[in-house]
This record gives sequence, C-alpha cells and structure tokens, in this order.
Amino acid sequence: MDSPSYIILSRLTSQLRASQVTAHNLANADTPGFRAARPIFAEHLARQGRVEGPREGREVAYAWDRATWRDNQAGAITRTGNSLDVAIQGEGFFTVETSRGERFTRAGRFAMGANGQLVDHHGHAVLNANGQPIAIAPNDTQIEISGDGTIRSENGVLGRIRLVRFDNEQGLQAEGDRLFAAAGQEPQEVPQPRMVQGAVEGSNVVSVLEMTRMMAELREFQMATQFLERESDRQQSAIDRLLRRRA
Repeated sequence: MDSPSYIILSRLTSQLRASQVTAHNLANADTPGFRAARPIFAEHLARQGRVEGPREGREVAYAWDRATWRDNQAGAITRTGNSLDVAIQGEGFFTVETSRGERFTRAGRFAMGANGQLVDHHGHAVLNANGQPIAIAPNDTQIEISGDGTIRSENGVLGRIRLVRFDNEQGLQAEGDRLFAAAGQEPQEVPQPRMVQGAVEGSNVVSVLEMTRMMAELREFQMATQFLERESDRQQSAIDRLLRRRA
C-alpha cells in the first residue's frame, strides 16, 4: 500500500474543498444576509496491512473532510432609504413562500411584486404572522414598518412580518445563497422581534480576511502538491534502481 501518496492525496482533496468554500464566501461578499461557511477537517485513523511492525500494522492518519459549519454572526446593517427594505437586529429569519414550501432568509431587500404582494429578491412572497402573503394596495403609498414588523400605511395596518427562530441554526439546510430550509425543525415565533425599516443586513464575509485565508490555503495546496511530486520521483527512482539490478 502506497501510504504516503494516499495520505497526501487525502490532504489535497481536503485543501481543495477548503479553497472552494472560501471562494464561494468571496463570491457572496456583497449578498444581503449571506452567512460564511467554514469546513471542518478531522483525522481519520486506519491501520496498515501486510507491513512489518506491530501486530495489525501501524496507524495511518488521513485528512477527513468531516463537515461544513455556518458562521451565524450577523452582518453589518446598511441604510438604503428604500421604505420596503427591512433588516433584522438580533435573532430570527423572515419567512417566504416558494414553490418548494416555506423558506427562511435574513435578506430583507424587499419590493412590491406585480401582484401587489411584498416579495423578496427572487419574487417570493413575504409571509405575515398568520402565514399569508402581505398585500399592499396601490393607494398604500406611505409605508411604515415598526420595530416589531407591523406594516402600516395611511390607510391602516396591512399586517405584521413574520419572524421565526430555530433551536439549531446549524441544522438549517442552505438553498442557494439567501434561503434556508427548516430540514425537519419546527420554526418558532421570535418573542420580541426587532427590525429596522429602510435598511438591509449585509453579508458577514470580510473580504480582506477571506482573501488572506484564500492565499494561505493556496500555499498549503502548493506545498502538498510539491510533496506528492517528490514522493512520485522517489518511487520512480527506486523502481529504476531495482530494474537496473535485475538487468
């Protein structure tokens, strides 16, 4: 068994995965409500077989791409001046209706849909506290959204934006760059929602730090590649010497 080559290949595969995750974070540095992802690597131990040494061989450690966790730190809130934009302060997710059912997001860049409903960036209807789309009539021109999500116009109350939380946010399943599926969890109403009208929560990706991380991962990938090349040269040299002795 070519243990050194397999070990470094497991490291190269893990390093490639880390670079892909970092590149995805960088690509969404300006995506509202985006949460950066981080890979988790662990050590996978295996025993060598058919080798001289202790009984059942020695343990060999491989790099194991175990999982990816989500950085749930809130992004910076930026004022937009758009009366339909809403940012969440603290915990919670907006609820939107998609063709796949309810989905959850922190991206509060909302607009008026063609059917008069409040919709998100992708045209999904934003749901109110009763789980219904929020309708805004053409004569509702002065929109005010209070801290608890209640929407009012000069004609009265139009509804209240639903804000939910989950016991295990890491268990949410990402769908694209802005939406999450509950993945079997039951959404719970946020008891004291806090929202800001005319503002949007940005991505929590810090571009400079992410670029630094990308450069470090690239150097580690190059070092592992060079090690693999030297190991290949060593093996080829050993084979050449053996063939010369038999000639």
